[in-house]
Amino acid sequence: MTFAEPWPWWALTVALAGVAFLTWREYSRALISRHQRLPLAALRAVTLLLLILFLMRPVAVSDGAPRGTVVPILVDVSRSMRIADAGGVPRIQRARELAARLAPALGREFTVETLGFGETLDPLDPARAEAAAPRTDLSGALTAVADRYRGRALAGIVVISDGADTGDGAVPAGIPPIYGVPVGSLQPLRDREVASLAIGEAPLPGSIVDLTATVVSHGFDRSPIEVRVLENGRPFAARRVQPAADGAPVQEVFQVPPPGESATIYTVEIPAAPDDLVPENNTRSVLVPPAGRRRRLLLVEGAPGFEHSFLKRAWTADPGLELDAVVRKGQNERGDDTFYIQASTDRAPSLASGFPVDRKTLFAYDAIVLANAGGSFFSRERGDLAEAFVGERGGGLLVLGARSFAPGGIGGTAIEYLLPVVLGGAAGRDVTPAATGSGPNRVGLTADGRTHPILRLGTTPQETEKRWAAAPALASVTPLGTPRPGARVLAVAGGSGSGVRPLLVVQRFGEGRTMAFAGEATWRWRMMRPTDDRLYETFWQQTARWLAASSPDPVMAAVTRGTTPRETATVDITIRDAAFVPARGASVSVRVRGPGGRVEELAAEPVDAAAATWRARFKPAEIGVHVVTVEATRGAERIGVATRHLLTGGADLEMADPRANEAVLARMANDTAGALVREADVDRLPGMMAAAADPTSPRATRELWHGPVPILIIIGLLSAEWVLRRRWGLR
Repeated sequence: MTFAEPWPWWALTVALAGVAFLTWREYSRALISRHQRLPLAALRAVTLLLLILFLMRPVAVSDGAPRGTVVPILVDVSRSMRIADAGGVPRIQRARELAARLAPALGREFTVETLGFGETLDPLDPARAEAAAPRTDLSGALTAVADRYRGRALAGIVVISDGADTGDGAVPAGIPPIYGVPVGSLQPLRDREVASLAIGEAPLPGSIVDLTATVVSHGFDRSPIEVRVLENGRPFAARRVQPAADGAPVQEVFQVPPPGESATIYTVEIPAAPDDLVPENNTRSVLVPPAGRRRRLLLVEGAPGFEHSFLKRAWTADPGLELDAVVRKGQNERGDDTFYIQASTDRAPSLASGFPVDRKTLFAYDAIVLANAGGSFFSRERGDLAEAFVGERGGGLLVLGARSFAPGGIGGTAIEYLLPVVLGGAAGRDVTPAATGSGPNRVGLTADGRTHPILRLGTTPQETEKRWAAAPALASVTPLGTPRPGARVLAVAGGSGSGVRPLLVVQRFGEGRTMAFAGEATWRWRMMRPTDDRLYETFWQQTARWLAASSPDPVMAAVTRGTTPRETATVDITIRDAAFVPARGASVSVRVRGPGGRVEELAAEPVDAAAATWRARFKPAEIGVHVVTVEATRGAERIGVATRHLLTGGADLEMADPRANEAVLARMANDTAGALVREADVDRLPGMMAAAADPTSPRATRELWHGPVPILIIIGLLSAEWVLRRRWGLR
């Protein structure tokens, strides 16, 4: 026992003296015998002393329980806990045993409550725990614990789980120590899995898309794996692949046809063996969205050249491109430049001076090609426009032609600053020798170039190399200079002697992409090859597509998460006007059409008014394709529409990689100053939690004066004194 409000020694001395004085004064003059005076004085003194004692608030302090007296035991009840690899029994059964073993041991020191978690957090009877929750949201469970015990102290949280987590994995702030108890095998048993599935860059009309699947087989040695591809549920392709070793991943790339007007779902599956531990992870699906809009390309040539008609023919024939061309013809009698313009009737007037004059006009394009451009053509205003086009708008820029890189070309202008090379630098420095191509002006691919979409000519890097090795030599290769830091040299060409020169160099610049091409007379790839050879068209169409593919629209929407049913999906929206300036004051409407055709209107909330960014959220309840449509308006002006597709349920993430994931529990324990406790050490957990409690924190206390017993004692003492006084004739 101790006191919540102890008195100082001098106050206590004065109080005791006062009690003695009052007791003596009351009964010293009473006409009673000595044996009557002593009991009455004692009763009065005890009553006054108890009143002083209660004023100091006596409290009882628990010696065993620290300040955090509650310990929630969280038991994972998600579907992955069905896997029977915990010593031959399902993981949920082992979790039930551990919870039943821990609860009474922890209950000696703490108040224990057992809860089950999957998608939600609910009270749980461990003996009846079933692995039925569709997915695991461990971070959400911890947040729910914090809300459930708000205002109550926690000594720690025990989490019994296999570590499979389909949430974001974040540990909420203020969470007490987490003690993770993993269940399940760390080593994979017999299981085959489609470990990952990825689709190439968002396609344009006519694009071939790479579908990359990674499969892995555990416990089947090096037995071949049958890999099947389905297109909207129909067989599309099949291969048998053999892993290099048991457990070694195998990556296979399938080329799928251009997307149509509707979304296409490609599914990669491995037929399940009878003894496959987790057949749910043998399948993954990915969505190829419908073909995007045609990309708009602006070609500006400083002088007529042989390449013009070939380039124009190749790009005009591409269904994914829309081409406007400007060719500088010379000067008129007044000394003004004159141009030959090929463009749509609504855009041709804005190109009368050879180049767009403002952001709105220029930013209507997705990529610019400058061929044989002279420095005098690019005033400071035009250079600043081009820089904003690439860096802010996210457009693409290609510079080619010997005159562009020669003295009097773009050197010293703002355009040079955008290039992935430093003009005039030491040619050939930092260039990796190519494995293909030999001889002057012949194309050689670097390691980056063998797999880059610009240079791809075959289904494999080897086939691509073979076709480029057979390409005719260029007429010449202009020295470019030194690649800038971060630039990628995709192709080189042999120069004089044994040296090589950069031929094709690319880089990211701000939000966009830039490219420098040093070759001359690529029309040879068309005229010096068989008539059915499409190397020339393929190269230049892929170049234009790559430059323009990342160019955003004024209204942009990105959908994240929501790939699992009932998982919250986030729609992040950015709205810019035709000049790609944040469209302040815009209004946004967001709609989601589910797989069954049901349309839901979402509430979009502004995130940053200055940047014109918005956010909406929804929880897809159905498996299938959800279509998100975002429309932005400002007054009577329609700014634009963005459409995004979300595939929900394409992969069973709850059953992916069926091994127990200790790393998740260990990270959360480390972040909260807890510990990872394996099954062999679980009996030590109560002692660990008690020892980890803050020794300086106050213990659990109970007020001794606050209750009926102290009042009854005071009443009893006063009543006894009153009865004796009446019996002995005192008032």
